[in-house]
Amino acid sequence: MAGIPSIVYGFFGLVLIVPLIRDVFGGPGASMLAAILLLGIMILPTIVGVTEAAIRGVPESYYEGSLALGATKERSIFAVMLPAAKSGILAGIVLGIGRAIGETMAVVMIAGNQPRMPKGLLKGVRTLTMNIVTDMGYATGLHRQALIATAVVLFVFILIINLSLSLLNRRSENEG
Repeated sequence: MAGIPSIVYGFFGLVLIVPLIRDVFGGPGASMLAAILLLGIMILPTIVGVTEAAIRGVPESYYEGSLALGATKERSIFAVMLPAAKSGILAGIVLGIGRAIGETMAVVMIAGNQPRMPKGLLKGVRTLTMNIVTDMGYATGLHRQALIATAVVLFVFILIINLSLSLLNRRSENEG
């Protein structure tokens, strides 16, 4: 599911999620809540796939050795296997967050594409990436500079996430 194009996810959200939100909560349905739910569905396959690969990459002897020392199955998984795979799990989370931040097409379809500050989860929204995509074709002067600044903000945000994760990884390696 990680290879499904964004536009297909957007159509899925438009056909299923938006009407569900409209029926349950009222309003137009195209909202920040719809985008949050869809992005959660979109990034899960990426995170799960990378996490599964990281856990499978941990040698079986770690698990068996933990069991041989008397640990329960759950303790072996949570105290031995997951810490050994932590860097791969964190990498999967970063990839998923990066995909969610950079996602434009699916969110354009279901978030309402309204250039205003939302007053709640059930209101429409325009994300930073949508703002760049929709305005860059005709922007000039200060407007174009503002869009480039928006792109820089997105870049810095992803950079901060990656650096934070790198520091977290380095700290856990120094402790262990």
